[in-house]
Amino acid sequence: VHMEESGGGSVRPGGSLRLSCMVSRHTYTHYCLAWFRQAPEKEREGLAIIEDDGDTNVADSVKGRFTVSQDAAKTTLYLQMDSLKAEDTGVYYCAAHFREEGPCYIEDALERGPGFFYTWGQGTQVTVSS
Repeated sequence: VHMEESGGGSVRPGGSLRLSCMVSRHTYTHYCLAWFRQAPEKEREGLAIIEDDGDTNVADSVKGRFTVSQDAAKTTLYLQMDSLKAEDTGVYYCAAHFREEGPCYIEDALERGPGFFYTWGQGTQVTVSS
C-alpha cells in the first residue's frame, strides 16, 4: 500500500491548512490511519488517529484546532489545521496500520506510538511564520 501526503506549505500564524493523504487501493477491512509531525531536532509526534469505523483521537497538544477525517470512499485521509501557530511548523506524515483480522484500536496505537504504524508517506512540510 502506498501513501502520499499533499497540502503542505507556508502560512501565517492564525491561518489554516488542510493536508491530504492519498491511500492506494487495498483490500484491508481493518486499519488505523494517523497523522504525525516532526519538528527540527524533535521526536516524531502523534497528532491524530482514525479507526476504520470512524472513531478518532486527537492529541491534547492540537485538540480544538486540528481535525482528522476520511472521505466516504476511504481513499483519502485529511488533517484540517486551524489557528496555526509557529510551533506547528514541521514535516507532517500520514501513516497506516493494516490488519488482516480483527479491529485496529486507537488505544493500541496510542500505547505503541510511531512503531505501531508500518506504512508511511514521504511527508509534507508545513511552515507557520509571520
